[in-house]
Amino acid sequence: MDGTDAATTAGTTGVRLRVLERLPVLLLGSLVVLLLLLSLGIGPVRVSPGAVLAALAGGGTEETRIIVQEIRLPRAILAAAVGASLGLSGAALQGLLRNPLAAPELFGAPQAAALGAVLVIATGLADVLSFVLPIAAIAAAFVSVFALLVVAGRNASLLLLILSGLALSSLAGAGTALTMNLAPNPFAALEISFWLLGSLEDRSLRHVVLALPFIVAGAAVLASQRHAFRPLGLGEEAAASLGVDVARTRLLVILGVALGVGGSVAVSGTIGFIGLIGPHLVRPLVGYDPARLMLPSALGGAALLLSADIAVRLLPATTSVRVGVLTALIGVPFFLWLIMRERRALGGGLG
Repeated sequence: MDGTDAATTAGTTGVRLRVLERLPVLLLGSLVVLLLLLSLGIGPVRVSPGAVLAALAGGGTEETRIIVQEIRLPRAILAAAVGASLGLSGAALQGLLRNPLAAPELFGAPQAAALGAVLVIATGLADVLSFVLPIAAIAAAFVSVFALLVVAGRNASLLLLILSGLALSSLAGAGTALTMNLAPNPFAALEISFWLLGSLEDRSLRHVVLALPFIVAGAAVLASQRHAFRPLGLGEEAAASLGVDVARTRLLVILGVALGVGGSVAVSGTIGFIGLIGPHLVRPLVGYDPARLMLPSALGGAALLLSADIAVRLLPATTSVRVGVLTALIGVPFFLWLIMRERRALGGGLG
């Protein structure tokens, strides 16, 4: 009898632990759904939640259906998908490098992806073959992250990683500026400059179809490597002794980040700091297990970008504020705070 009671108690405890582990994911998922619905209702023409649901189901007036289904739904889908991709990429890089400051934008991936996309736009290839745009962005992002790991080395310090990423970002930015200067059409240069600020405005289902396959593929590749991040937390040598193919894991993470970031930049321009902020915001909810951090970071990134995209529509301005500008205004102070926290932690450890 005592054994049965103990087994029952252990089973109940296990169920409670599983529920507690899944609770943050359920809460974040609910928040994303709520923000998606809110995004469909906010704009120059306000649409009530009931009217939004009716339009999604094919009801309501024709004007409301056009606003919700054709204008705002693609924008909301892209905000959620791009934010999730950036958040997931940030969590994967932090797990791979065992560094809480790792993020795609700090390693030059979005800037390099933007350079690849700008080259395609400036040469006119994007107008002829639309799928060339994400492919060029993905290839440039892959080269950027791979070059960073080669230049900085496997066991690079935080300072060396940041300096290497800054150098690659500067190089990509210079290449982008040169491409704009040499653009044969001045209107193309103006369009590129606005595109580089990062925006989800005036996006259609065509953009969703263009980017989503690459974003989903990148997420699948990164998710497949999540269990390797636990042993990697002990160091690469320890992980290798536990059966992790470190070189293969590194290559696949680079590929996954390139696919996600490249596909995102191809349709949204450069949107920074979502990959840095997302994992840090959800880490207190799920603990410091890098494998468990992946899905919550994706949901956190989606919620962040949806919130930012909603905020730029509510800001009083004569022209629309680019969402990339808002995320940078929030992300840079957050990044500086993280650096100060890491410095204090290192100072405490040395003391």
